[in-house]
Amino acid sequence: MLGWLPENISEYAQGVDSLFALIYWITVVVFVLVMGTLIAFLIMYRHREGHRAEYIEGSTKLEIIWTTATTVIVFGLAMLSFPQWNNLKSAPDNPDYVVQVRGEQFNWYMIYPGPDNEIGTEDDLELENELHVPENKLIQIILTSKDVIHSFFIPNLRLKQDALPNRFLDNIKFQATKPGTYEIPCAELCGFGHTTMVGFLHVHTQEEYDAWVKEQWSE
Repeated sequence: MLGWLPENISEYAQGVDSLFALIYWITVVVFVLVMGTLIAFLIMYRHREGHRAEYIEGSTKLEIIWTTATTVIVFGLAMLSFPQWNNLKSAPDNPDYVVQVRGEQFNWYMIYPGPDNEIGTEDDLELENELHVPENKLIQIILTSKDVIHSFFIPNLRLKQDALPNRFLDNIKFQATKPGTYEIPCAELCGFGHTTMVGFLHVHTQEEYDAWVKEQWSE
């Protein structure tokens, strides 16, 4: 929709892109109107010899019109945003897979439940900067931080959420639709090593993911 955005690989991202495009084009139209009016006024009210300045009082009618128009636009965008927000920020009822992600200066640590299917036990699998998921499956992320505020950001999923120290946020979900490898930068200035804090999302086919899981627990 807007060619410079990262490739959309998320089941939930189309609504975000559509809303972003709508806001973008509204902004473009307003910018053109304001700049056009400013240029017109510069020409109309430029200094001319022998031309006396005119003092024009404000127009209550015009003020009501542009205030009402702005209110309608902002309110309309808010109404369009609420469903997208709820869709993105509501915890899933029945996720296919659950992974805990912990931000820690300056890495992402991905914790997978072991055979007991519980996170926080001895058979957990912990990976550094590597998040592996199968395509077209509902993934729930339990997000936390060990030290400072980090921001878990996957641009291709249009997913971004701050990780807070000693808080476990369970309202993060996604469903990746295209196999490949995608960056997970930290989008919050978290210290001198902030720019090096980059993880990677690996989206596999189900067969590849099953083989990867088998390999991890056979080591």
